[in-house]
Parts: sequence; C-alpha cells; structure tokens
Amino acid sequence: MDRLENTVRPYAWGSTTAIPRLLGVEPTGEPQAEMWMGAHPGAPSRTARGPLTELIDEAPEKELGAAAVAKFGPRLPFLLKILAAGAPLSLQVHPNLEQAREGYEDEERREIPVGAAHRNYKDANHKPELICALTEFDGLCGFRAPDEAAELLAGLDVDSLKPYVDLLHAHPEEAALREVLTALLSADRDEMADTVTEAATACARLGGSYEPYADIAHHYPGDPGVIAAMLLNHVQLQPGEALFLGAGVPHAYLNGLGVEIMANSDNVLRCGLTPKHVDVPELLRIVRFEASDPGVLRPEASPDGEEVYATPIDEFRLSRYVLPEGAAPHDLTLTTPQILLCTAGSVRAGEHPLTPGESVFVPAGEQAGVSGAGTLFRATVVA
Repeated sequence: MDRLENTVRPYAWGSTTAIPRLLGVEPTGEPQAEMWMGAHPGAPSRTARGPLTELIDEAPEKELGAAAVAKFGPRLPFLLKILAAGAPLSLQVHPNLEQAREGYEDEERREIPVGAAHRNYKDANHKPELICALTEFDGLCGFRAPDEAAELLAGLDVDSLKPYVDLLHAHPEEAALREVLTALLSADRDEMADTVTEAATACARLGGSYEPYADIAHHYPGDPGVIAAMLLNHVQLQPGEALFLGAGVPHAYLNGLGVEIMANSDNVLRCGLTPKHVDVPELLRIVRFEASDPGVLRPEASPDGEEVYATPIDEFRLSRYVLPEGAAPHDLTLTTPQILLCTAGSVRAGEHPLTPGESVFVPAGEQAGVSGAGTLFRATVVA
C-alpha cells in the first residue's frame, strides 16, 4: 500500500479556499481547482517507490491485477479527483467510446498536433464521469424539456430571445433543442453580446430560478453559453449526493466541493462559457438532443457498510465508508487496484494514518485493512 502525493491543478475557475480548508492548510491566494489521484500522464501521483505511472508500467499485473489488465490494458483506467469549483466551468460534453476512437483517428490522420488549441480528441477513450458532493454543489446536467426551456427564456422578456422561444415551441423535442443550440453557437458573438447582457440583467432582477444564470453571466459576460445554459437542468446536490454524466450529456459544474471520478481521458467538447475552441459541427455530432432527468444518485448501502454509487461503467466504481467511532476494522482487500481517499475524520489504511485529503494506492490483492472514525472513499474498477 502506497501513500500518494498528489498534484493540485490551479485552473482559473478553482476555489481559493475549499481544498486548503479540506486539507487543513492556509490558502495561497491562488485558485486550487482539482487534486488528481491516479496515473494520468499529465500529473501522476507520486509514491515512495516512484511515480504511479512508472510502477504500473514496470509491473502492470502486479499493480493492477490480471483481470483488470485483461479487460482494460496495462493502465489504471480511472482518474480520481477532488474538485473545487469557485466559478462555473465550461459548458461541455464527452464522446462515447466509438465517437472518441473515430475522432482521435481522424485528427491523427490529419496530423493535428495533440497540443493544438483546435484539437478535440487527446486520446481514443470515452470520458464518463461521476461527481459526489462533499458540500452543497451546484451544476447543470442534461436538457430541460423544450417547453420548460421556452418558459424560462420567455420569462426574461427579451425581444431578441423570442425567435428561440418560438423554435422551442414549434418543433419535436430533438429538432427544437438541436436548432436552438446550433443557432446560439453559430451566431455572431458581437451581435449576441447585447442579447446576453440584456438577459443577464433580467436574471439578476428576477432572482429565484434565474439566479444561477446571473452568476454565470457575471463570470462570462456576453458569452452565448449563458443562454445555452438555460436550456439545461439546474441541479443542487446535498453532501453525499452524486451525478453520473454519460456520453453526449451537456453539463457544467457551477460551485462547490466534490469527489470526482472518471475514465482516464482528456476528451472534452465545449459548448460555451469558455475562451477555448468550440467546434460546433463536431459538437452537434456528439450531443444527445433529448430532455432528461438529471438522475441524482444516492449511495446504495451493503451489509458491510460500503455505500456504492451505482453506474453503468466498468472503468470505475466509487463507494464510501462512513466509519463511526469504535467501529470494527474493515477488510477492503480486492483483486483489483484501489485508491482510498479520506474526506473527513481520521482513518487508518494499513500502516498509513489518513486525514482529510490524504490518499493511498492499494495494488491488486494487497491487504487493505481500514479503521478509525471518518469518511473514506474507495475507487476501483469492475473487472
């Protein structure tokens, strides 16, 4: 079992206080957006034996187990994060596995450098993800019903939005959502800026269900993504609740601290709320234009105290243990690789005492006894 030293990524949208508060350290004044735990080449966790990427490369079956290697190859198939949003992230969507492979092969064939600003596919993998709230957590997830989106836009009483309201009323669901999102993302940004500003002013005045969009507009003034965001469901998670984000579902995180797990991929297509590249034709190929319930997940408890966040994905499995004072030790030994992350209290994993924000990597088959009083998240795979 290896204690992990993890990199914190300073993305501009990150909270300046949430991760330091969790870790019990003084803020630096700079944004601290994500702490990465795993073997992603961009920021692999470090151990006393060396970087986790090197340990796995040198002995994949020893570290990951034969079943995981046979199913996913000689790599850790998930990335675990602590995510701290102090401002809205970009509105985005992820491809399914077939789309990712096609897109990656196409861009490789066209010799687009992986680091190019207009490159969409950094790898050939899909990127389903799960976010579990540690604090109250706000996000956008999936399309509203077109009539609901039309009612929200109409309530702003902005003349230049009325054509979008009419489109949402006039077509079947898929066509309505597709036409409106296409129109918003294809419009001239300078011409849209006045509409967005007028809509933002109305949101601030009306408050209530419009308040999240006023805040988004504050961070992204004039961005057409502000209007696109109003097509999506606004979700407020309580601590312990989660969202699963599958392929093709547009989403954005707005504010809060959570534990995030995802397939080990960098593939993101952006829909707005960003200065980065937006490839509208490719985006429209990937987005699933259907209204959906966000589907807030609550953990399913098992007799041994494990609370599992059930998803249809094999690359990751997230669960947690809420260990009361005086509880008997738990044996978490598995034949698959694990990362154990403490988020509250004080927990001992093997010989390693863990306080909030600290984590360990457990190789497949390694004895994994845990004890103490606190909350421990367990990330592994289904193999």
